[in-house]
Amino acid sequence: MGRGTLRIYLGAAPGVGKTYAMLSEAHRRVERGTDCVVAFVEHHARPRTEVLLHGLEQVRRSEISYRGAAFTEMDVDAVLERAPAVALVDELAHTNVPGSRNAKRWQDVEELLKAGIDVISTVNIQHLESLGDVVESITGVRQRETVPDEVVRRADQIELVDMSPQALRRRMAHGNIYQPDKMDAALSNYFRPGNLTALRELALLWTADRVDEYLQQYRGEHNIRTTWQARERIVVGLTGGPEGRTLIRRASRMAAKGSGSEILAVYIARSDGLTAASPKELAVQRTLVEDLGGTFHHVIGDDIPAALLEFARGVNATQIVLGSSRRKTWQYIYGPGVGATVARESGPDLDVHIVTHEEVAKGRGLPIARGARLGRARIIWGWLVGVVGPVLLAVVLRSMEDAPGLANDVLLFLFLTVAAALLGGLRPALASAAVGSLLLNYWFTPPTHTLTVQDPENLVAIVIFFAVAVAVSSVVDLAARRTHQAARLRAESEILSFLAGSVLRGETALDALLERVRETFAMESVALLERSSDVEPWTCAGSVGPAPVSRPDDADVDMPVGDNLALALSGRVLPAEDRRVLGAFAAQAAVVLDRQRLVGEAEEARRLAEGNRIRTALLAAVSHDLRTPLAAIKAAVSSLRSDDVAWSDEDEAELLEGIEDGADRLDHLVGNLLDMSRLQTGTVTPLIREIDLDEVVPMALGGVPEGSVDLDVPETLPMVAVDPGLLERVVANIVENAVKYNPGREPVAVAASALGGRVELRVVDRGRGVPDEAKDRIFEPFQRYGDAPRGAGVGLGLAVSRGFAEAMGGTLDAEDTPGGGLTMVLTLAAAPGGGRADPELPARVTS
Repeated sequence: MGRGTLRIYLGAAPGVGKTYAMLSEAHRRVERGTDCVVAFVEHHARPRTEVLLHGLEQVRRSEISYRGAAFTEMDVDAVLERAPAVALVDELAHTNVPGSRNAKRWQDVEELLKAGIDVISTVNIQHLESLGDVVESITGVRQRETVPDEVVRRADQIELVDMSPQALRRRMAHGNIYQPDKMDAALSNYFRPGNLTALRELALLWTADRVDEYLQQYRGEHNIRTTWQARERIVVGLTGGPEGRTLIRRASRMAAKGSGSEILAVYIARSDGLTAASPKELAVQRTLVEDLGGTFHHVIGDDIPAALLEFARGVNATQIVLGSSRRKTWQYIYGPGVGATVARESGPDLDVHIVTHEEVAKGRGLPIARGARLGRARIIWGWLVGVVGPVLLAVVLRSMEDAPGLANDVLLFLFLTVAAALLGGLRPALASAAVGSLLLNYWFTPPTHTLTVQDPENLVAIVIFFAVAVAVSSVVDLAARRTHQAARLRAESEILSFLAGSVLRGETALDALLERVRETFAMESVALLERSSDVEPWTCAGSVGPAPVSRPDDADVDMPVGDNLALALSGRVLPAEDRRVLGAFAAQAAVVLDRQRLVGEAEEARRLAEGNRIRTALLAAVSHDLRTPLAAIKAAVSSLRSDDVAWSDEDEAELLEGIEDGADRLDHLVGNLLDMSRLQTGTVTPLIREIDLDEVVPMALGGVPEGSVDLDVPETLPMVAVDPGLLERVVANIVENAVKYNPGREPVAVAASALGGRVELRVVDRGRGVPDEAKDRIFEPFQRYGDAPRGAGVGLGLAVSRGFAEAMGGTLDAEDTPGGGLTMVLTLAAAPGGGRADPELPARVTS
């Protein structure tokens, strides 16, 4: 039998009509022939609700006495016995009277759902556990009855029952919700218009989030990439520049115009290393967007427009906010820019907003680090302007009928020299100065067509031209170099700040650090190599990327750290100025490696200390728990061998039975000790095969008294992938433990059910239970909870059971039994195909 479905009517406040809607739905289903009953509905003396109860079958309630008063609660057993198709259960967050089957009504509902009964229930938004503090701050009333959000989220259907605050107050004033003597107090306190409006907004937003989860799941299942404009999501594209704060605030104002809008700020970093934005500015923008209720995202992508559009469509965004480009006019020769590209390729489903700001057209500044050096194209243009430009200028000036004069000619050639310095640096500028001087001397100073200068003034003009050209080009080149150096130092300082921060944060992920090195310097692979001495071969302590080198000599770049440690990079040769930052990375990698090893040594020391503790506990167990059955066996054997006593047949049988019991106890204790030893040394190797649970569980109950266990393992359960021998030991241990602590009023319940791709076996006792803080401790070796007497075992049963369960890929956990007691939950993996087990495989574990 499958699990039942849960439908919940969610209300913004009491009195909006949840119960009325639930009963109306019940009447509709009864008219369609559905077997529908009222498991528990409270009409609270509301006439219209009471009328709707007529014509519906009502299951009897259980009566419970508490502190001298009689109360009625839902009778879960009666509903299960009636086994309707649909059960109506009002007030899902209700707390049951002490002494009931379960502490909360939603736990009663869970039992009905597991029995295959569909349930229709109701709950108010203020009863959700996560909203308790919010509701208290709004209404001033702390909700004592709550239901976990996950219980409501797991519902198959959630229907919001809504009503305007004015209409709800009118219903209250007409006496449709509370009695007249409570009406005035309610209207002036909890049911104030502001309270009801805030609760209504909470209900709408919570339901919208639930609907959004459904929508995302549906889009993912059907691989839908186009935007569905069901909700406004505004993506803000950040560059790390100062205009980002303006964009975030503008997006926040846009989101405020529509209720429920969402802001997602995204920074897309290239994967080419040191060209990242300022971490400080990004941190400020992250804080700003989070303060405004949005989220910040960091994405890697070399194609910025494509990555931005991919992110926006992935989150089902409806709008993109970008800033106007900071590039100067001449910089558009490199392309249209991110904003124009995104606007062109966004399609009809995404609106793109280009926002102006104070940094428009002020320039993006020189690129940082390797991008700061002059590229090949700029150098080529510098040489063309510096060498070819003066020749073309001379041809143009010679072809003019009215020459501008030597002074103007000198200024024109000087302009080309400065342009060559700006484009290509010092060398093209010096070449331009030399070529320009020769051309001025040959073409424009008499006597022309010779390299001699007749007039001293012309000679002075040419000399001054050459000197000014050299001086100006040197200054321009020096300024460019200083700018490049400042940009590089800024990039290096940011990287060193990152490394210092990672040290302070205690980050110990060596692979993450090596990956950072690979991305920073755009390398193919990075390896940290070490050796114990100069004559020993190199070994790899950590690496990232394909085909890392095994020796520093084989690497394109190697950075030694001490005598026996080196960072080896493959992909390209780094310039000398990059090695300083690389040295900082190498030193940090050495620190991380040492820290990892110290952590490993600390873990080894902890393991040894745990082993010493176990050995000490083992000695204590041997000194008492093992000697007790040995003493009983020895006493019985000595009595049987005594010649001065004539034992009757009954006495001999009793003594032999005592010997057998003592031997069985010894066998059980020694078996658990050996199993724990194998778990501690990691020599347990399960032989996994597919088998039915009902084939193994009954075999594990041979060691418990007859009638002490109530077994419920349906034959329809899927097969499980386990080691049958280990599973039998696990079930035997936890069942024997449950029987030992069960008071005997009712048998221990052993029930199994399927849950997704897992099968769950629950062993339920009605003992005094275990506090939450002790639930994990009972699975530790040599632990016996509470006042368990000596001789009741060495406290290894549950530890062995959890170890075997985890070895088979399962889990073993402890939960509270509703109404008192402890429930052991064994979760196992269901067989992938549900096929039958292979009888040829062995059913025992090997070690």
